[in-house]
Amino acid sequence: MELMSLSHIVILVFLIVAAISAIMAEDLLSAVILYSAYSFTIALTYLVLRSDDVAMTEAAVGAGVTTLLFLAALSKTSTKEEK
Repeated sequence: MELMSLSHIVILVFLIVAAISAIMAEDLLSAVILYSAYSFTIALTYLVLRSDDVAMTEAAVGAGVTTLLFLAALSKTSTKEEK
């Protein structure tokens, strides 16, 4: 197996694990961090596929700005659920 196809498989496996972990996370902060890892992995996938402009946009918007907005929204909410 070529090294390049092996790296594609490793990236794909990490992408799937990050997506499932972000969905299954019970803590909101963990979900935001895992979503950021998922978005960064998507950017890495675009980079491997030689789509540099889309990779840079995904890294800036998906992993950067969206994560900051989620963290800002999370800081405005309470940490404990009210019953």
